[in-house]
Amino acid sequence: MSESQGSRRKTGWLLGLMMVITVSVTGVNAYFLLNGRDSTAVPAAEAVAVPSPEPIFVKIDPFTVNLQADDYGPRLLYTGLSLKVGNTLTRDMIATHMPQIRNRLLLLLSGQDPEEITSAGGKAQLAARILEQLRLPLAEPQPELLINDVLFTEFIVQ
Repeated sequence: MSESQGSRRKTGWLLGLMMVITVSVTGVNAYFLLNGRDSTAVPAAEAVAVPSPEPIFVKIDPFTVNLQADDYGPRLLYTGLSLKVGNTLTRDMIATHMPQIRNRLLLLLSGQDPEEITSAGGKAQLAARILEQLRLPLAEPQPELLINDVLFTEFIVQ
């Protein structure tokens, strides 16, 4: 064997060895990428998915109120509401004081301008005012009520 043949053979072996190493490293990196792990990171405990709690809604039966009169004469609002609450204590407190809550809502709604509450912005402002009314104490002493949202389920102005 000549010296040039020996150096070619060494070069061939080195190239082959480098290809095997390159393919191996690429394979390991691809494995970690496809499994969503960083090859340099220490595997951490798998995160456990915590299901979100079921929302609690309190339905307020629909009712009709007289609105302020305008150019068209007397106007009516027919509306139904649902309240999204944060806990069962709030749900129970609202159910217990439902006549008082309906009274507050009737007084608030009867003073509304029909043109104002028919727009999307007007409905959002009305929902904010309702939320303010519902956050006022219903009894003394009263635990904090967790009312997160006012949802209109029915809304007709005539």
